[in-house]
Amino acid sequence: MGRFGVGQAMRRVEDQRFLTGTGRYTDDISLAGQAVAVVVRSPHAHARISGIDAADARALPGVLGVFTIADLDADGIGSIPCDFAVRNRDGSAMPLPARPVLARGKVRHVGEAVAFVIAETLTAARDAAELVAVDYDPLEAVVDLRAALNPGAPELYDEVPGNLLFDWELGDAAAVDRAFAGAARVVGLDLVNNRLAPTPLEPRSAIGAYDAASGRYTLTTGSQGSHTLRQWLARDVLHIPEQNLRVISPDVGGGFGMRLFLYPEHVLVTWAARRLGRPVRWLAERSESFLSDSHGRDHRSHAELALDNVGRFLALRVSTLANVGAALSQYAVFVPTVSGSGMLTGVYTIPALHVRVRGVMTTTAPVDAYRGAGRPEASYLIERLVDKAARELGLAPDDLRRRNFIPPSAMPYRTAGGKTYDSGDFARTLDDAERLSGWQDFAARRAASEKRGRMRGRGLAYYVETCAGGESETAEVRMSPDGTLTIHIGTQSTGQGHETAFVQMAADALGLAAQAVRVVQGDTDVVAVGAGTGGSRTLTVGGSALAAAVDDLIASGKRIAARALGLAEADVGFTGGVFHGSGSGSLALTEVAGLGPLEGRATWKPQSGTYPNGCHICEVEIDPETGVVTLVDYSIVDDVGVVLNPLLLEGQIIGGAAQGIGQALLEKVVYDPDSGQLLTGTLVDYAMPRADAMPPFRFDTNEVPCRRNPLGVKGAGEAGTIGATPTVINAVVDALAPLGIDHIDMPATPLRVWQAMQAARRGVPTS
Repeated sequence: MGRFGVGQAMRRVEDQRFLTGTGRYTDDISLAGQAVAVVVRSPHAHARISGIDAADARALPGVLGVFTIADLDADGIGSIPCDFAVRNRDGSAMPLPARPVLARGKVRHVGEAVAFVIAETLTAARDAAELVAVDYDPLEAVVDLRAALNPGAPELYDEVPGNLLFDWELGDAAAVDRAFAGAARVVGLDLVNNRLAPTPLEPRSAIGAYDAASGRYTLTTGSQGSHTLRQWLARDVLHIPEQNLRVISPDVGGGFGMRLFLYPEHVLVTWAARRLGRPVRWLAERSESFLSDSHGRDHRSHAELALDNVGRFLALRVSTLANVGAALSQYAVFVPTVSGSGMLTGVYTIPALHVRVRGVMTTTAPVDAYRGAGRPEASYLIERLVDKAARELGLAPDDLRRRNFIPPSAMPYRTAGGKTYDSGDFARTLDDAERLSGWQDFAARRAASEKRGRMRGRGLAYYVETCAGGESETAEVRMSPDGTLTIHIGTQSTGQGHETAFVQMAADALGLAAQAVRVVQGDTDVVAVGAGTGGSRTLTVGGSALAAAVDDLIASGKRIAARALGLAEADVGFTGGVFHGSGSGSLALTEVAGLGPLEGRATWKPQSGTYPNGCHICEVEIDPETGVVTLVDYSIVDDVGVVLNPLLLEGQIIGGAAQGIGQALLEKVVYDPDSGQLLTGTLVDYAMPRADAMPPFRFDTNEVPCRRNPLGVKGAGEAGTIGATPTVINAVVDALAPLGIDHIDMPATPLRVWQAMQAARRGVPTS
């Protein structure tokens, strides 16, 4: 066991309140005098608004207000910001079409917010919402990103001609062209990364309040970062000083990237609370969530890999269309460009890379970060492409990967995508995963499946991701004489077990019982600063800040103890919760806390990202009569650097893998191509992964310490998702390969698999 509790399999401390129903989520909070709000949403995917008549709605008993964009404009309320933009290949700036809080003159996707109804009760608000008469002039919809670029396609914004938001590139096109010209073999593949609905367990909700005496607003909402929401809402929308807005995030039931963002409802409840002089609450129904939460993925890519005559990779060329939806969410542009494209070379020595990404606007819900945010898309592309190359070359999939792995001796290694990997032993991790999976005995298992009339396949994928970069994090720790340690930190748990990790670190370093440590997060009035949670940064960045803050507290305690013991500060040590001097007595941590303020504070800023990586191997069986895919085995070996808590880690990895499996086999947001109506708007229509679809998992680690933070950790929150999708599809293709099938798009539903088998038996090409 190392300092800060490294290696302890400590059980989650927060689960006591979650399992006993005493967690406190936004919908558990009730403010005195609160009103209830309902959003009037567009039934059309694309339409002009000729007028809105809310007279009948306002006349209903109990209705307190019906508001439209005209009311927001009159109060000077701004648009929801886009926080990241790129320059086009030709050097020009991309347009930034405004995203009003409520529709202004036009709606651009089904479910767009048009009006905001507030009443004394939910029933009254719903009744009034039905009476809001909106005069729509329907326009043609376009939901497919390829169709949106066709000449004559309906355009969403005048400032985005042809619906092409940006045309961005990365890499060296000339070097790639030279490599392809001299290649012995070129392997190509067209890929679809299907659109997903994040669907956290807790739907989005928000409560706004306003104190007229102080002129301060309060927004309570489940988020992944209260301080970031405060900045966007105060600076860009309400146009008030940040200190005039308090944002509170209580317990949060799932985030997955979707809860990073500022949504119209955040603005509406906060603004309306001042307008009405009383708190306003809103809670999404599940159908609303499918319509209005940000979606994830939705890319189409063509990829080509150039190889020499012994199977070494020479260059990678990728062209991607990325759907950003009908409006710009905060990181919509970042995800397919800077976040994902630099990771396309994976763990391989690919000397040259060129990527072109075109962002496309469609009459669909906005698209933004979803668990992995660009890195799962990159991993899926390169790992499917490498697998296809191995099949075309007649090489084993692990053999081709070993020929091209970046060796440990090359670290730090700068990739053609501009990323510098600091550490990793990819061949060793692959070896460990093969042993864990029983790689050598697969032929016998396949034969046994065939005897039972099943087609068995095995998939291998090796992922790497970049995470834990970006902004700094600050931690503050304070010891009370009563023996309680309080941690203030600006990251935000959405169910991952952050409290346990922080408690474990502090309790071990200070010699405290876990029950004596309290973690405070999510309140901008209590926690001074914070960058929130995203990109697997909590332990790497927040944990590094906490470790330094604990050291600062100990240093402060040594100064206090030295005065009390009559010693020089250098002569005071600290062990097991006790400050001691050689032969001169000792003082417990609580005693020192009673002698003066015993606290510590530290800020830690990453200089660059970290690169967790790992190998997934899975096996599937396919029923040739029905196309049903059954996952029968799954093995994972991860290098996430130093492991703080193996129980937390395994839960994060397997949970992430379940989400990746969901994308590979089940999940897909579907819009009707003609009307733009959402066809997968309920849990009846949108297939979420369930426990009975999960295979038995085997999990292990290969700890290669990170060189870029004091804890040696790399991050784990997104890793399972990033590795899972190519692994599962590689296994499905391996099972179908005897029929001549070399690719199948996600999700590999029974219908899609059955249709591919039928086409193959008729001799119809599959790719």
